[in-house]
Amino acid sequence: MNVKLSGVLAKFFRNPVSRIIFGLLFVALPIQAVQMLFKDLREVNGWQETDGYKLLANVLAIACGFLGYIVFVRLFEKRSPSEISLKGFFPEFGKGLALGFLLFTLTMFILWMSGYYNPDRTNSIMVTGMALGISLAGFFEELLVRGVIYRIMEESLGTWIALALSAALFGLMHMANPNATLGAGIALALEAGLLLAAAYTLTHRLWFATGLHFAWNYTQGGLFGLPISGNEMTGMIVGTVTGPTWISGGAFGVEASFIAVAVCLVATVLIMRKVVKQGLITQPFWKRRIIPPSGDLA
Repeated sequence: MNVKLSGVLAKFFRNPVSRIIFGLLFVALPIQAVQMLFKDLREVNGWQETDGYKLLANVLAIACGFLGYIVFVRLFEKRSPSEISLKGFFPEFGKGLALGFLLFTLTMFILWMSGYYNPDRTNSIMVTGMALGISLAGFFEELLVRGVIYRIMEESLGTWIALALSAALFGLMHMANPNATLGAGIALALEAGLLLAAAYTLTHRLWFATGLHFAWNYTQGGLFGLPISGNEMTGMIVGTVTGPTWISGGAFGVEASFIAVAVCLVATVLIMRKVVKQGLITQPFWKRRIIPPSGDLA
């Protein structure tokens, strides 16, 4: 009886759905706890919610989130979390930063050349504290969506299905943001959900995707002063984006623009071509003869 029970429990904890649920809990709960603690401290002591205070809260929340992820992987998967190893962090994160900056700047260049973007004046970099804090959310989202959800889905359902499902989920997650619309959710799924999952697939580590995510957000809000997923920002450049919503992105921001979607889809295709060429595509479990011990549905 004990042997059977142990076998059932072991199979339950190895199941991809169970691992995703526990993974999300181990990452999200520490993050939420830190943010709630900082909120309570501010209210009890009457402190102002400055950009620096938010930044400190986010940094500590990120650290606790990664710690929770390490505990989850060691406890449930019995391995070292190589996908967040600091080995290779700087080159991979740096390439992500460069690509994220390039893609959003290219989007704005196209809008400017088309007459839909008009820069007016500039500000000091010191006004970008809020954009920096919100950009750090990229660490949270990559840990949750690519580190837990996409990674475990890919192990079981294969790369292509996991790519589509995680992208759709990423778009759905942002439907609760300010000024979100169905079009904005679809745009985020196509441009960011697919691109960031592709970036993870290329390295099977989080740093390239995280750098890309962070740089896209900070370039958008901190450099150009445009809304980040519906959240108003103040940036170093003050300008106006005009045109119909499908071009400007409307109140949600340029992320909901057809141009941003097109730019990111091109980048996604180029990255996935490299993934396929390097033989990094994972087949779904039903097409494999041998299923990896890290998780299966059979």
